[in-house]
Amino acid sequence: MPRRASAVPAPYRVDARGPRGEEVWVRRSAQRRRSVEIRLREGRLVVAIPSTYSAAQEREAVEGLLVRYGAKMEAHAPRARSDEDLVALARELSADHLEGRARPRSITWTSRQNQRWGSCTPSTGTIRLSDRLQGMPDWVVRAVVMHELVHLLEPGHGPAFQALLHRYPLAERADGFLRGYAWALDEAGGEQGLGDPDQDDVER
Repeated sequence: MPRRASAVPAPYRVDARGPRGEEVWVRRSAQRRRSVEIRLREGRLVVAIPSTYSAAQEREAVEGLLVRYGAKMEAHAPRARSDEDLVALARELSADHLEGRARPRSITWTSRQNQRWGSCTPSTGTIRLSDRLQGMPDWVVRAVVMHELVHLLEPGHGPAFQALLHRYPLAERADGFLRGYAWALDEAGGEQGLGDPDQDDVER
């Protein structure tokens, strides 16, 4: 009689979060003896450990791998930008894509925006960017700054706004990146892109 294959244990979620808020799942493997590893899979961090590990060993392995994974991400992350960097970036984007017409009075980082990547108050010329963008790719940050600069010229999200926004060639790609990132972290129902009609980032 053929030998019955042993069932592969299903991965399970544990009470931990990655450095960017990722869910953490554990996969036990009978093929592993001592080695452990962590990988990013579809927005989740999957920790692979030997099936013989106790609960205490599992906890130790997860904590250790998360620390090392976070350190690796930090080492390879883009340099954090200051408010002064944002001012210079806004001037550059305005000159390159908007004939220099978008001139914010201020552009700063904020930790108070958890549902929007950026906001703009055209009446005061004030732009604020969520500090969750720190460490994201440069072209994504540029797209969000461009989005808010265009709001200084066009308060809505109509055709005129879209035409100006897409003068920045990576605007659509950045929108997809941010929607995918939000989906992976279960933020805003996975629908938070550069700007949506139901998530209007213009304060009037």
